[in-house]
Amino acid sequence: MIALSLAEIAGIVGGQPYDVPDPSVVVTGPVVIDSREVRQGSLFAAFAGERVDGHDYAQRAVEAGAAAVLAARPVGVPAIVVDDVVGALGALARAVVERLGTTVVALTGSAGKTSTKDLIAQLLERKAPTVWTPGSLNNEIGLPLTALRATAETRHLVLEMGARGIGHIHYLADLTPPRIGLVLNVGSAHIGEFGSREAIAQAKGELVEVLPEDGTAILNADDPLVRAMASRTKARVLLFGEAPDADVRGENVRLTADGRPAFALHTPTGCSDVTLRLYGEHHVSNALAAAAVAHELGMSVTEIAEALSGAGTLSRWRMEVTERPDGVTVVNDAYNANPESMKAALRALAAMGKARRADGGRTWAVLGQMAELGDASLAEHDAVGRLAVRLNVSKLVAVGGREASWLQLGAYNEGSWGEESVHVSDAQAAVDLLRSELRPGDVVLVKASRSVGLERVALALLETTEGEVAVR
Repeated sequence: MIALSLAEIAGIVGGQPYDVPDPSVVVTGPVVIDSREVRQGSLFAAFAGERVDGHDYAQRAVEAGAAAVLAARPVGVPAIVVDDVVGALGALARAVVERLGTTVVALTGSAGKTSTKDLIAQLLERKAPTVWTPGSLNNEIGLPLTALRATAETRHLVLEMGARGIGHIHYLADLTPPRIGLVLNVGSAHIGEFGSREAIAQAKGELVEVLPEDGTAILNADDPLVRAMASRTKARVLLFGEAPDADVRGENVRLTADGRPAFALHTPTGCSDVTLRLYGEHHVSNALAAAAVAHELGMSVTEIAEALSGAGTLSRWRMEVTERPDGVTVVNDAYNANPESMKAALRALAAMGKARRADGGRTWAVLGQMAELGDASLAEHDAVGRLAVRLNVSKLVAVGGREASWLQLGAYNEGSWGEESVHVSDAQAAVDLLRSELRPGDVVLVKASRSVGLERVALALLETTEGEVAVR
């Protein structure tokens, strides 16, 4: 974070200093919410969570080098006390971003936010110093923490924005006003909370509503609900996608023999070929979105294509492909799941398996619950099970309770009988099954909503310890 004195911070957040012997002391380190991440000169923001209260770690944070604590009550060490720590963190982030004058790029969407954010970061980092959201810390705490990592050298601030309801995107965008706003898609993620895709579109479109007249709204030309957001912004509109009228578009989209997307990238400055290191055709849309941002910020089509072709995954458990020494490939995509991303991952699995079928390799889909689907949950899980059969996935392992049974039922009703699909109770049962049946050449996809914790299956399969592997 840029250097600010405790007196300046107190003024920005409307706080009262307590036990602060010298208000001129400057915060020179990062703002953190975990006392274990404190560095010399940090500001430690204390939150009272469901299981842990950060105020209990204030003393430890200061002993580790924190200049002070941002707290909701006096804690016996130098602190700036506020009524609302979340609100204060947001106010501090806004003040820092305004002082820096860095270009803020904000993105939202139902699926692909984190993968696209990682691609944008890797492209823009080639052009100038860039700070971006780590993982998917895209809420009212994670977003300001990311913004507060920016320094005087930062030229691009790439922020992922999530929404749990109407008004959330507007709140986040007000904290860190973007000049470029990117909307990826409107899908079924969180439809149980929103009620309809139209309501989701209303929430996601808040991003383009806050853009300034000299800003740019980057919209998915292939998604009608996103394309329609052009009428909700006063900013210039730039379209991306495979549609013929997209300003940044992909043509001749195809998959390589091992399931990686390739396409011709067209921008207003020219055309260049791209072959991604990522797996799955769904990454084409993500790559085109990232390319549109890079084009808007002055990168040439050749620079963009080269950067996209070299980009990898920065965030864990998102189509993370690892080949074991015995020839089994594990695809850990267990960070989260919704109907759109689940179907895209299955198609990627099918593509990866094609090259291995000649050698007897099989495809395994180890799937769990997609959360927050509300009344659509039964139909969506059923549809995923059916798609696994249509894509000729060799083995479906449905893990968990009711929703997993719906996955298997969909596969069964589509014609998957015998041992082609199985329902197991938990992650350990899935590991036991896979360890007994996997053979060289097999490809295993592991995917479910984050709350299921199915990454434990993938991690167990990648253990090198001899003998039985326990799920951790």
